[in-house]
Amino acid sequence: MDKQELKKLIDTAAGRIPADLVIKNCKVVNVFSGEIISGDIAVSGSKIAGIGEYEGREVVDAEGSYAVPGLIDSHIHIESSYVTPEEIGRLLVPHGTTTIIADPHEIVNVCGIRGLDYMMEAAERTALDIQYVVPSCVPATPFEHAGAVIGAAEMEEPIQREGILGLGEFMNFPGVIGADDSVLEKLLVAKRAGKVIDGHGPGISGKELNAYAAARILADHECSTVEEMDDRLARGMYILLRQGSACHNLRTLLRGVTGQNSRRCLLCSDDRQPKTILQEGHLDNHLRICREEGIDAITAIRMATLNAAECFGLREKGAIAPGYQADIVLMKDLEQFETEKVWIGGKLTAEDGRYLPETSYADIAPVRGSVIVKDFSKEKLKMHLKSDRVNVIEIQPGGVVTKKTVEEIKVDENGEFIRDPQKDLVKIAVVERHQGTGNVACGFLKGYGIKEGAVALSVAHDSHNIIAVGVSDEEITFAVESLIKQEGGIVLVKEGKIIEEMPMPIAGLMSDRSGEWVDQKLTEIHEKAYAELGICGEVEPVMTLCFMSLAVIPELKLTDMGLFDVTTFQFISVEAE
Repeated sequence: MDKQELKKLIDTAAGRIPADLVIKNCKVVNVFSGEIISGDIAVSGSKIAGIGEYEGREVVDAEGSYAVPGLIDSHIHIESSYVTPEEIGRLLVPHGTTTIIADPHEIVNVCGIRGLDYMMEAAERTALDIQYVVPSCVPATPFEHAGAVIGAAEMEEPIQREGILGLGEFMNFPGVIGADDSVLEKLLVAKRAGKVIDGHGPGISGKELNAYAAARILADHECSTVEEMDDRLARGMYILLRQGSACHNLRTLLRGVTGQNSRRCLLCSDDRQPKTILQEGHLDNHLRICREEGIDAITAIRMATLNAAECFGLREKGAIAPGYQADIVLMKDLEQFETEKVWIGGKLTAEDGRYLPETSYADIAPVRGSVIVKDFSKEKLKMHLKSDRVNVIEIQPGGVVTKKTVEEIKVDENGEFIRDPQKDLVKIAVVERHQGTGNVACGFLKGYGIKEGAVALSVAHDSHNIIAVGVSDEEITFAVESLIKQEGGIVLVKEGKIIEEMPMPIAGLMSDRSGEWVDQKLTEIHEKAYAELGICGEVEPVMTLCFMSLAVIPELKLTDMGLFDVTTFQFISVEAE
């Protein structure tokens, strides 16, 4: 802001000159005092000048609607929506979201800093304020192959950029707790730059949690119980209460939100598919859930606004007050939080569910052609088992935490798995797709429910190798080969034929089509996954599968290097003892 803009803001606030915009007849939610104030909101340029009685060059009558600060999603991965930053803006803003804190570690794991460059360029083309963090763990662990390696040296330049808040979720929590030298170097990059460090520490407790918090890890979105939440709050961390497409922790954690700790609680989605956004909404949906669980409306709004702004150092956001960014949302009530109008930086950006600005899109050429697979064939799915007792990844509905179980299977004379159609146990495979290593690892999956065909994805958190599951080696092979031909995305096959597909040319992670197109495709994929492949109705067939290789979420996962026990952080044999 220059001197002339500052003078204009002050003159407007004092009533000496008319405001650029006045929103009259509001019920203004004051997140500082907890009051609801009747009055006008005066806007000068991109800032709020004041609340009271004002005259303006442009006047909007709110007709008694509630004015709340623009909503802030404190942790989201845009890539997991399968759409571009421009499209996520178009989808989210009509729901009252004006700012998101995005960790692009999906695309950076595939494309390196080139992926971050693309995401930042695309973010400039949406009215949504996208604040990024530099991915801290590329690869997420040393136990899988990714498309890039980002060490402390590679972080030095991007962490200084405008629009970069700090380091993204530090998923290598054992490295932090163990004071690993390379981890310390990354942490110090952020500390020297005066930037925040976001967290990711499922299941940590006691002195290990002390060690993690001692590194000044800011926040954690991986709590699944109130006890875990309380442990982190007591150590000075913020808690991000998550409600995404795959992970639903919000209702559980709201039971632990109190008048004493609510100012350290934030709302986030982490992963949010277009289907969920279009059907349920975004943070407006989180707010509805808060009210259903008995949380006071202003407390809920604080968690989606002021708390997030203070946590991440967004000093001019999160409130409707003089000098703050004019990110303002008109809502009909504070129960359903139905959004009527959205201003971002003083500009009307959405009205009655419609995103108003025209959308242009960044060039995707730098992030295409990311599926590089060497010598894949059906032979690579052979397991040559020496035992009929195997370690199994068991899906737990409603989240991405899995259970390690042991099952008895049938094997042929060559030690190859013979599937029992009456038993919910199938083969799962991960195929390396970045460096042409030729790596293929196989294991067993329970709880997915597939009875026909196969599913293959190039979205497999966090290194995003190809992950596939099916009822036979033949079906898995056809699914993987079909996915390679379409340069990534999602493929469903049955009896040697593709029954549904969704290409994702942007790093094998995102579509270059509209959110509505992606939603329609995902709807068709889900319908056929349930109806034709028989996948369990309690399981989200795509999002669930893509987390089965995430080797930082307990208990058991599969990477391109083998079966990984997250509780001990080591590879184990598929064959059980």
